[in-house]
Amino acid sequence: MVATGPQTWQGRWAQEADTLAFAQRLAMCPSLAHATLALHGDLGAGKTTFVRHLLRSLGVRGRIKSPTYAVVEPHSAIDCPLMPPGEPLSIWHFDFYRFNDPREWEDAGFRELFAQAGLKLVEWPERAAAVLPPIDLDLHIDPDPMNTDPEHDDARQVRAVAHTPAGRLLLAAIA
Repeated sequence: MVATGPQTWQGRWAQEADTLAFAQRLAMCPSLAHATLALHGDLGAGKTTFVRHLLRSLGVRGRIKSPTYAVVEPHSAIDCPLMPPGEPLSIWHFDFYRFNDPREWEDAGFRELFAQAGLKLVEWPERAAAVLPPIDLDLHIDPDPMNTDPEHDDARQVRAVAHTPAGRLLLAAIA
């Protein structure tokens, strides 16, 4: 893993265990509790896998499903290490893959959800870019083009870009 400046980090996840380790490091950063992360990558890139590891690392229990059809899945981390004892961390996992009309933003109450305290994880942010609030950290996940082992095709190239002071603290946690 290589630090490439104060606002960008690049690395490689050779296997899913690396994805988990990355999520666990991120889950220890207090700035995550009120951050907005945008997750970029093609279908099957590993965005939802990363989210599942992050949510488990934060203490989310039960089934974690992709919000592809629901657009948003709310979660609550009861024993989150980032929160005071007994206070849950609210988390919203958005998937804007099927988002087409900015009027849906208001109709669905997304403005209110993004205004609330808690962690927001956004897949396919480019589909809602005109209405999204500022992103703290962009996380780009792509299959590793240098991977030549077809039996282990879970290698990923990862790039994180911080856009806010909170995003820079998150970068520091993963670097």
